[in-house]
Amino acid sequence: MIESKLPGVGTTIFTTMSQLANEYGAINLGQGFPDFAMDEALVEGVSKAMRDGMNQYTHMFGHPLLRKNIAEKLHNLYSCELHPDEHITITPGATYGIYTALTTILQPGDEVIVLEPAYDSYIPNIVINGATPVCIRMEPPNYATPIQDIQAALNSKTKAIIINSPHNPTGSIVQEADWLALQEILEPFPQVHIISDEVYEHLIFDGYAHQSVLKFPELAKKAFVVFSFGKTYHCTGWKLGYCIAPTHLMKEFKKVHQFNAFCCDTPKQVALADYILHTEAYTELGKDMQRRRDHLAKGLELLPWKPIASHGSYFQCFAIGNSVSDKVFAEQLVKEAGVATIPVSAFYNKGDDFGIIRLCFAKKIETLDAAIERLVRWNQKKY
Repeated sequence: MIESKLPGVGTTIFTTMSQLANEYGAINLGQGFPDFAMDEALVEGVSKAMRDGMNQYTHMFGHPLLRKNIAEKLHNLYSCELHPDEHITITPGATYGIYTALTTILQPGDEVIVLEPAYDSYIPNIVINGATPVCIRMEPPNYATPIQDIQAALNSKTKAIIINSPHNPTGSIVQEADWLALQEILEPFPQVHIISDEVYEHLIFDGYAHQSVLKFPELAKKAFVVFSFGKTYHCTGWKLGYCIAPTHLMKEFKKVHQFNAFCCDTPKQVALADYILHTEAYTELGKDMQRRRDHLAKGLELLPWKPIASHGSYFQCFAIGNSVSDKVFAEQLVKEAGVATIPVSAFYNKGDDFGIIRLCFAKKIETLDAAIERLVRWNQKKY
């Protein structure tokens, strides 16, 4: 027998809902992955790299040309100066990057501020490192950054705060004023680091610009910034991303990384090193996803659900105004309507239930249409 490091962790709601979706033949709008094809040019780039013999270990910290091109991309987007060898590490997915960043800085007894609702890996990543999550609630329907509550939670034990923008599950975004306010309240606490989860950086809508922490030099000095190739290029199964950090932090990050993953998939990195130069692949992404978001929201106007503003990510949340819990409601939908969603209470450490469900709109239009038809038909029968 062993003593579990995560005794409170069981089967996740994502696994449960996907299993139910398979069992009931439901359309899966629960999990965040596209059902449409990635660019064939990127597929061919991987095939070419493999044919060219790029099949052995690459550099521990990532293919050199890919890191060079990432540095140039981020400089053009966020006016930050990055050295490919000192500031960038390619990781097997963004979740890995977050875990490695937390493992790099945390000691038993430290505290990490988590804004809820939160991506489900954050709290286990903190706990497994012997630290304590301090959960602060963002209030629906706006899910604004709760600066005053964050300030009240800061103390000598606080080692980090995790910021996610665009936000999963709500689609809210951190704006310039939020970063500047955060910079001000963190000034008396130099030991506090920022873990900035920016995997949806290019999935931003309604005329907003992504406000990366890299645009704020004083904050960037203490930040690990995590990005995802999978979210940007519709290849979530590749599990490839990268982490940006200043030299002194990246030096320690690399120490953890080298004895864990060591390095990432070589042919995919070779292909991405070239493909990342095609800027339209990410500059036009927000427009495409906004079209899908709007299509879903328009189709569900006949339902008695209230859409919650989503300015980014793959997700649209709806307030269902129901008498049963959001989890029970989501189970009813998958069993009775044949559409899988995710109850937002699953993103709270204590299961806070505001009667809100999350739908993923990163799907083919025909997939969204089929889901809309099922939900409208179910609603007509039920009400």
